[in-house]
Amino acid sequence: MKLLDDAAQRATRYLDELPRRAIWPSDAALAALDAFIEPLQQEAVPAETVLAMLDELGSPATVANAGPRYFGYVVGGALPAAVAANWLATAWDQNVHHWAGSPVGTRLEEVALGWITALAGLPAGTGGAFVTGASIANFCALAAARHALLAGLGWDVEARGLHGAPEIQVLVGEEVHSTVLKAVALLGLGRERVVRVPVDGQGRMRAAALPAISGPAIVCLQAGNVNTGACDPMAEIIPRAREAGAWVHVDAAFGFWAAASPRLAPRVDGIALADSWATDAHKWLNVPYDCGLALVRDPAALQGAMGIRAAYLPDEDRREPSRFGPELSRRGRGIEVWAALKHLGREGLAAMIERCCAHARRFAAGLTAAGHAVLNEVVLNQVLVSFGSPERTRRVIAAVQAEGTCWCSGTVWQGHTAMRISVSSWATTEADVERSLAAILRIAADEASRPTGD
Repeated sequence: MKLLDDAAQRATRYLDELPRRAIWPSDAALAALDAFIEPLQQEAVPAETVLAMLDELGSPATVANAGPRYFGYVVGGALPAAVAANWLATAWDQNVHHWAGSPVGTRLEEVALGWITALAGLPAGTGGAFVTGASIANFCALAAARHALLAGLGWDVEARGLHGAPEIQVLVGEEVHSTVLKAVALLGLGRERVVRVPVDGQGRMRAAALPAISGPAIVCLQAGNVNTGACDPMAEIIPRAREAGAWVHVDAAFGFWAAASPRLAPRVDGIALADSWATDAHKWLNVPYDCGLALVRDPAALQGAMGIRAAYLPDEDRREPSRFGPELSRRGRGIEVWAALKHLGREGLAAMIERCCAHARRFAAGLTAAGHAVLNEVVLNQVLVSFGSPERTRRVIAAVQAEGTCWCSGTVWQGHTAMRISVSSWATTEADVERSLAAILRIAADEASRPTGD
């Protein structure tokens, strides 16, 4: 089909241009988006015209987060093998809800789940679901926890709801990610009722501060603090929590993938001892959006929370994806995950993760050498840097974003205003790091030379 050839050429040209373009779109490109604001016309428009409009107006107005110098929000790029698989899978247009809907999508999902659990050293038999991202993965895993804990007390929460149910205590670190609290709220467990455990100077939960656990409880740990990259001491906390009968969940949106590297696995020591895990594949595995994973040691708990029965759906004696996640109709997210892992292999995946961490250390070293304060221990791919006062740091961040060589986000962490550099893309090279570092240092020097009142 000519239309698909045209789309492939346009997409390829876009990807080829990414390394050379500014990360943030120009003012002209943003202004051109107003052309999309129009009444819906009466007559059909040729598909070729629609595609051309989308490319010519839309492509210049994208954020170049798939490129090699985007360091904001722990956003990875997308491996070419995964992009190609995504394109083919889109053409297949499979609804991977049951084997009957997509034998190939279901099989590739099963294989990818097996590979991922093996890479992280999770217990044999761990089950899971492919979902939109870590937000829904946290929700699914905590729903499985809620199901298992209450079922153990004779309460069917899916049938009877929470009114009158035994209370579940939820313990989180003081720097818990907001998506965990959102999941807690959606599940009716009350985000304001959580017990917050103090953390150390890197955002790690203090094991000694974990309070006594009595009754049904969920302990939520973190592998990869969104600001510092630090991981809770899981090997110390999990055995204590499980001995007390608690369910342990690990929010591992990006830190999960450190387990795939023999060199970095000690950073997430003990992760396999937990009961459930949430992670993103569209972050450090570098597959296209959207793709997350909810993983549960006991698949029956996940199925108990998420299972669906309908007369028109087959009840086969095999793993049916719709029994393990919140969606019925959905795309085949496992297809591009399978493609990425098949392409990289164990060694390639480990090398990609280690390379990002090495780039982060280089950023930290260069910033420190220039006299700027790196606020965190660079244990994974995250770097926090202050350029002096909060006002000056915010100006440097804004100027870096506007200049376009690279894009870094801002944050406030433990009272410090900082630039956050998140190195997550397969495409980032040493040359990209040096070019970006030079731009940041140049901009910071210009800001420091300006007389200000701060």
